[in-house]
Amino acid sequence: MRMMTLFLALGAAATHSTAAGADDFQTRVAMTEKSAATFYVPAEISGFGSAELMVDTGSGYMTINEETLAVLRQSGQIRYVKQLHGVLADGTELVVPVYAISALSIGGKCWLHDVEAAVFPGDARQILGLSALRKASPFIFSVDPPLLALSRCTGSSVAASGLAGVNATHLVD
Repeated sequence: MRMMTLFLALGAAATHSTAAGADDFQTRVAMTEKSAATFYVPAEISGFGSAELMVDTGSGYMTINEETLAVLRQSGQIRYVKQLHGVLADGTELVVPVYAISALSIGGKCWLHDVEAAVFPGDARQILGLSALRKASPFIFSVDPPLLALSRCTGSSVAASGLAGVNATHLVD
């Protein structure tokens, strides 16, 4: 399967403070190294279930495939955001839809809410890119040992949704 990585310029509005605090890097998720020096984390996508995501800090967006999108639409755990013009790692230009996933767990330890994901055709490999990792920043990507150290995580998918009238994204932004 051809690897699809979307490279996009991210605006300054999406950046966060770079000063690490005492509460940063508290959530550690082991990664699995596979062929060609690629690293994967287990994930749970609310309304879909378990998934394996390739960690790609060079991808501007998390990506899901059309099969995952179909399940998320049926469960009502996703909303359309916009169309995106991007360039794949091989230079191919592509227009893809972007949706916001209501909740995503990285390694069963770090719940993120309202995560934007670009949708690639067919059963393309799903990627944990910067649109998700930015919500858990600052973060550390370590290859030896293979692990992600994440910040600003909520403990469960219902931690934010249980608060009536509060936008869940404000709990992790």
